[in-house]
Amino acid sequence: MAMKGLMFIAVSISCILCACSEDLIADMTCRANLENDRIIQEWKGEFFPNISYIRYEGPTSRNPLAFKWYNAEEEILGKKMKDWLRFSVAFWHTFRGDGTDIFGSPTKRWPWDDGTDSLTTAFNRMRANFEFLQKLGVSFWCFHDRDIAPEGKTLKETNANLDAVVALAKRLQEGTNINPLWGTAQLFKHQRYMHGAATSPYVNIFAYGAAQVKKAMEVTHELGGQNFVFWGGREGYQTLLNTDMKKELENMAQFLKLASMYKKKLGFQGELQDYLIFIQMLLFFIFFHFFSFTG
Repeated sequence: MAMKGLMFIAVSISCILCACSEDLIADMTCRANLENDRIIQEWKGEFFPNISYIRYEGPTSRNPLAFKWYNAEEEILGKKMKDWLRFSVAFWHTFRGDGTDIFGSPTKRWPWDDGTDSLTTAFNRMRANFEFLQKLGVSFWCFHDRDIAPEGKTLKETNANLDAVVALAKRLQEGTNINPLWGTAQLFKHQRYMHGAATSPYVNIFAYGAAQVKKAMEVTHELGGQNFVFWGGREGYQTLLNTDMKKELENMAQFLKLASMYKKKLGFQGELQDYLIFIQMLLFFIFFHFFSFTG
């Protein structure tokens, strides 16, 4: 009975402390605060106040915001650890993720992000990105074009939005060793890409996707990106009942050839990374020949 009494008292005290320190706890976390529909203007000051530069302090450190094993400057087999482990902050997950999943609603919103697709919010996110990179001590970041700049009513307006945000990113890069590890075109979120971009049965969607890749490659090159990635998450077909796999493969191959040709014309020295598309094409090829053989 005495033990139960002590446990009851401990729980009661914990509840009181939590209630009294609600504001303190809130300041340390990223609350959803989704009822707040105010429009955020240009953010002033730091985005991550009270967070210092994250440094290596060794395995005995009790500091939760310190590296215990990763020592960027330590040499291993002739190379510094930061050169072996080229960490890259993904803009999509870090600054556009709001905690949503297919079963629920957003659970997180940064205080400097009003959740809109305004250019002002895009500028805030980009400035936050560079502060985050510098405090974390990471030299690389990666992005989809639509992560960093909002889509406009036309392709021309969309490209102008992207140019504005990229100009800011370029200024923020000055005097640092930060640049993109890779850039890519987001050819999956908009409804137009429900049947893919390179494999879309609609020529206007194929052309729009090609134009989007062209612009995304240009800005990746402008920012000194080291790679350009093709993430073909929507490429392919919904069902075997409404596809022509031979034509899809030919269209996808032509799409990649055009991108490779433009890379050379642009003078982009980075690598083209298309592992996912390669795997998909291989699977298409296998299925196509399997059904051709069995048919």
